[in-house]
Amino acid sequence: MFLTRGPLPLLPLWERFFKGHGKYFSIYVHTDPGYVLNVSSGSPFYGSVLLLDAERRLLANALLEFSNERFILLSESCIPVYNFKTVYNYLVHSGHGFVEAYDDPSRYGRGRYNRRMLPYIWVRQWRKGSQWFEMQRALAAYVVSDTKYHKLFKKYCTPACYPDEHFLPTFINMFHGSMNSNRTVTWVDWSLGGPHPATYSAVNITEGLIQSIRMNQTLCSYNSGVTPICHLFARKFDASALQPLLNLTSRVMEF
Repeated sequence: MFLTRGPLPLLPLWERFFKGHGKYFSIYVHTDPGYVLNVSSGSPFYGSVLLLDAERRLLANALLEFSNERFILLSESCIPVYNFKTVYNYLVHSGHGFVEAYDDPSRYGRGRYNRRMLPYIWVRQWRKGSQWFEMQRALAAYVVSDTKYHKLFKKYCTPACYPDEHFLPTFINMFHGSMNSNRTVTWVDWSLGGPHPATYSAVNITEGLIQSIRMNQTLCSYNSGVTPICHLFARKFDASALQPLLNLTSRVMEF
């Protein structure tokens, strides 16, 4: 599922990633209502534009296809760092979803909590995490079927609260924590500080960068054990990064 503000500048990269695997995926795109995504009829993105107004709507539409078992939310600046087969096997064999959820005691975490959510949500239950998630069908169904907590967030989580960073982490932590790994499979670079992650352009794209994302010498929980593969996707990459990334697909990302 792609949540995008407009065009998909990295579309050729994704088309190469998906090529030859058409029966294993469905694509859904939520974009600005004023933008029309222009792709050819041979593209896997053809006919997939759904003008919805929220992540939950995007997720709900994906649930309508009963063969969909795993649900991934990505942006127009995301890239895959492994080939389709690796990503597919990693997700379908996982017993958990990948929704980042952690307790941030600072003003950027608990400081955004609104006491008017009591007694339904307590500050000790408040969680924060990346907007970019992956989850299994059962967890997605729980998220979409909820109305009570979504309404609480709509009413009391004002713009400075950033509901996209708090609703899923909080809701899943409260009710479905055993189904979640509490981590994201989408890598971002926060090393520069500030409210937004670093953006990578053509000059930054090297084999070493992609390899450092693929294998960053960290072990992550996976089912009942651990794995050196922690991230399947990465962001943020701008349009100028497309050709250098395409040059690395066969040698580094193996597609």
